[in-house]
Amino acid sequence: MSQGNHSDGNGSGTMQTTGRILVLGGGYSGLFAAANAADVARECDSPLSITLVSKDGYLEHRPRLYEKNPDTLRVAVGDLVEALGIRLVIGVATSIDTGAKTVTVAGTDRTQVLSYDRLVLATGSELRHLPIPGMAQFAWNIDSYKGAKAFDDHLKAIAGTLAGPANNTFVIIGAGMTGIELAAEMRDRIEQHAGAAVAQAARVILVERGDDVGPTFGDEPRPVIKQALELAKVELRLGTGVASVRRDSVTLTTGEKIATATTVMTVGMSASALTEQIPGKRDESGRLHVDDNLQVIGVEHVYATGDVACAYADDSNMAIMSCQTSRTMGKYAGRNAACDLLGQPFRRYRQPDYTTCLDLGRFGAVFTMGFDRKLKTSGAEAKKRKRWINTEVINPPNVGPVDQILAEMRIDQRGR
Repeated sequence: MSQGNHSDGNGSGTMQTTGRILVLGGGYSGLFAAANAADVARECDSPLSITLVSKDGYLEHRPRLYEKNPDTLRVAVGDLVEALGIRLVIGVATSIDTGAKTVTVAGTDRTQVLSYDRLVLATGSELRHLPIPGMAQFAWNIDSYKGAKAFDDHLKAIAGTLAGPANNTFVIIGAGMTGIELAAEMRDRIEQHAGAAVAQAARVILVERGDDVGPTFGDEPRPVIKQALELAKVELRLGTGVASVRRDSVTLTTGEKIATATTVMTVGMSASALTEQIPGKRDESGRLHVDDNLQVIGVEHVYATGDVACAYADDSNMAIMSCQTSRTMGKYAGRNAACDLLGQPFRRYRQPDYTTCLDLGRFGAVFTMGFDRKLKTSGAEAKKRKRWINTEVINPPNVGPVDQILAEMRIDQRGR
């Protein structure tokens, strides 16, 4: 696919394009949006200039960052997007002007202004800075590769000094999906750096403000989750929040003070702050309200996808911030942005077959179906599914023939 020649640097080559699509965000949603826009252009034999802005040129496997070896949990995408004729810009979008249809991108060596005819916002979500004393300074997180890498470095650093109660106590804040998965995996994380004996002797404490673990999981999978946490010797502190965090302790709202050098925050997600620069309606998480085609309601030429989009997954349920939703939603957003430019019919976004596969460490996993989280299987059988998702499903395709790449990245027969 050829890209056109534009003075703003959005294209290359000599063939005149029929429009410019700018995708902000190099995660699952952004990568699949750019690929599906390229797919439509190829189908229509109409060249588009497609630019993908990524902060570092890597796709982070964010759903896997609770695992050990964070260096293995991201993959470079430069060769893949180049094969698809997509321009990759390394940098971070700092401002959006929907009136002028421009985006300012700060790179490591320069700042540039990119113009667009259609914008796809796919900048994801981030941990919200909770107003808890010491949280920002002393709590770790696994929300990004950078955070997961820093946390792993911390585990290495304290590995030789785990005899003391503070260093051998690990407090995880939030018993949602990320908190549960990290708690179940925590002893393996400790064992990697300090050995099996130290890992077995460690205290792992999971703190949840709600009255039970997995507040959004429903009644069916919860007994299995609690059984797995019990087998993993995870202590629960339910119905309590965090009052303050210090370098060597955390104090709960019940007044309990826990000596620990490791507090990990896994709650407080909100949409990328860039949504505030789009003059559209947002939900309580900062997600932009979009229509069935994933266009931002009331804003021309702008699409939102993944964790920045408040969209209906079916006729009654809103899409959940998750990898599977973001990946699929990106396909529709990229496709519809290209169809918009090329005068082709839109494809209505719907993703009714929502599933959850929760890793429970050595216990196995739990697999549910539907927005009401109906339990389908657990233990070793569910673990096989989780490994298949983590090692195959969420990976981008290998670089090969363009037709083969696009076939693996477009909307499938189930509409996902």
